[in-house]
Amino acid sequence: MRERDVLKLLSERLPIGDDCAVIPFHKRNLLLTTDMLHRRTDFPEGMKPYAMGWRAVAASLSDIAAMGGEPLGVVMALGAPEFEKSFIEELLAGALAVCNLCKTQLLGGDTDRHDELTIVTTALGWAERPVGRRGAQPNDLVCVTGDLGRSAAALKLLAEGESEQAHELFCFVPRLAEGQALSAFVSSMMDISDGLARSLYQLGEASDVGFRIDATAIPFALEIEELARDQDELLEMGLHFGEDFELLFTLPQKHLVEARRCCEFTVIGQVVPKEKEITMQLGGEWIALEDRGYEH
Repeated sequence: MRERDVLKLLSERLPIGDDCAVIPFHKRNLLLTTDMLHRRTDFPEGMKPYAMGWRAVAASLSDIAAMGGEPLGVVMALGAPEFEKSFIEELLAGALAVCNLCKTQLLGGDTDRHDELTIVTTALGWAERPVGRRGAQPNDLVCVTGDLGRSAAALKLLAEGESEQAHELFCFVPRLAEGQALSAFVSSMMDISDGLARSLYQLGEASDVGFRIDATAIPFALEIEELARDQDELLEMGLHFGEDFELLFTLPQKHLVEARRCCEFTVIGQVVPKEKEITMQLGGEWIALEDRGYEH
């Protein structure tokens, strides 16, 4: 089974579908999420342990951000064929650094022997008004924070021996402040972990809507514009590669001015009825946006 088939099966039996589980607790809504990263698919050859620790924790904090939440703490489980002191120290340094940046704590976790390097992180947060993927309405604006394609650029730079620049891109900042600020205005939101194209399909499926996207409005990272050999590679890196960890959200047009006062973002399109599907304007023509992205 493909990963998306597994998720579909699980969604038929479990209350899943958003970036975090929401747990009502007294007068708060707790947010709970977990992520598993491992050597073969998430940590390319040459990636430093510092970046591994940073990305593992940041991926879970990004889920909290996608729900408009504030993090309360993170736990980490590490499985590896062997444990080396220098590796553990550097991994821990990266994990602690992103926790400090995001004003939260690494609270502990677990270790075990494992055939492949595997890191599992679980983050707990809270939100007064959690934002999920259901709620987008026709005529809402489609928006993204930051720029897209940095992880794709990092991987390419790493392969070319540009390790320092690659690791700067690998250590992304979870959009917690933006998620919290936007939560008062948006109609739906998620983080872009599987690529913009796949994320649009996930958001569209959850809200039962379609999208019209303007390719010229998409904020591609400067690095992929410099590294891509042609437009096809640029679109591949910026739309389908994944692991951008920016926020994708829909915004009622009446809230545009207020939302812009809270944080920076780019409007890339509009929500349309489901029957119009997901299309992108490219070179003056409307084309179907392929449902493809990062998949474990």
